[in-house]
Amino acid sequence: MGVSSLSISSNLSSPYANPAIPIMARSLWVVLSLFLLLVVGCAGRPLHHHKKPLQTSRPYNIAHRGSNGEFPEETVGAYMRAIEEGADFIESDILASKDGVLICFHDLTLDATTDVADHKEFANRRRTYEVQQKNMTGWFTVDFTLEELKSLRVKQRFNFRDQQYNWKYSIITFEEFISIALDAPRTVGIYPEIKNPVFINQHVKWADGKKFEDRFVETLKNNGYKGSYLSKEWKKQPVFIQSFAPTSLIHISNFTDLPKILLIDDVTIPTQDTNQSYSEVTSDKYLGFIKNFVVGIGPWKDTIVPVKNNYLDEPTDLVAKSHAHELQVHPYTYRNENRYLHFNFHGDPHAEYDYWINKIRVDGLFTDFTGTLHEYQECRSRRWKDESAVSIVERIAELISSYRNDHN
Repeated sequence: MGVSSLSISSNLSSPYANPAIPIMARSLWVVLSLFLLLVVGCAGRPLHHHKKPLQTSRPYNIAHRGSNGEFPEETVGAYMRAIEEGADFIESDILASKDGVLICFHDLTLDATTDVADHKEFANRRRTYEVQQKNMTGWFTVDFTLEELKSLRVKQRFNFRDQQYNWKYSIITFEEFISIALDAPRTVGIYPEIKNPVFINQHVKWADGKKFEDRFVETLKNNGYKGSYLSKEWKKQPVFIQSFAPTSLIHISNFTDLPKILLIDDVTIPTQDTNQSYSEVTSDKYLGFIKNFVVGIGPWKDTIVPVKNNYLDEPTDLVAKSHAHELQVHPYTYRNENRYLHFNFHGDPHAEYDYWINKIRVDGLFTDFTGTLHEYQECRSRRWKDESAVSIVERIAELISSYRNDHN
């Protein structure tokens, strides 16, 4: 338990007990007393019954597919752990099942992260489809009903990560993902992606003739998500809608003002739907156009700061250009493992976060290790508060000293 404010105040010798002390000195004592009560007494404050609001004073901690550095990606476990670890937003890729149910899953195919290959009843579901002008073979989500998808179990994507949670979780729906955020003990935002909309619209048809993007927005509206960025409504249920497909973001702008983020792939990969080059979508002209529909961009981080021989090169002007157009920048993806950390950071993920937040000045970070980013930000926040507290005390001391000098 913290020291009570009553015990602190009762141990302070009040200047009001001595009428000989001038009014100015008494006022300074009051300021100092209130400051000490504020600093020391915070620990004893009662908890509010309302949810703690989303923080908006520092770059957003975005749990990339949940806390997937530990749990299999896009599972209940990954999202629950991310919330426990301090994520501001939990992120997911939204696809669709054969029967039109929106699901949380990254790949168009089930091969890499499920046990579909072990299900003999699905052996004849393996297909080859054209995806972004290239043939892709596997078990596609669009060839399975939700019930069939729920019969599968999910595993960790990377074999160098913790395997203990393999096969313990199933694929979840968009609705279930939303419920995880809304049921959290504090305000947690969601960051869903309209994933591969061209492919989904080709292979999944809804009875009312609506598009994948329409169903996506309807799901958000039906669950109470509304309002422009930082509006009162948005702060109650924060959300960013993301996509690599600019036409999808432009389309949904006709019927929702929820904030949107244009994802940008590597320099060699064109946009999914418009086949535009990286240089085109990062030009001043295009940023000036797309800012009418989005509040920010989500680029692959190596396109912001190029890498040579695993060392960071000089930063590009992408962040500066984006900020000049009043666009946020949320790069992806930050990972703890040495294989992903550039040599500049000497194996320290905190050093990487410090570089991107304080030198590059990004506005949000997609991370596989939510806890590490939260730990870094909390440590830095405590240091800032300590430095601020010292500055205030020093200023009070200066005022007292100045007063004494003036009256001696």
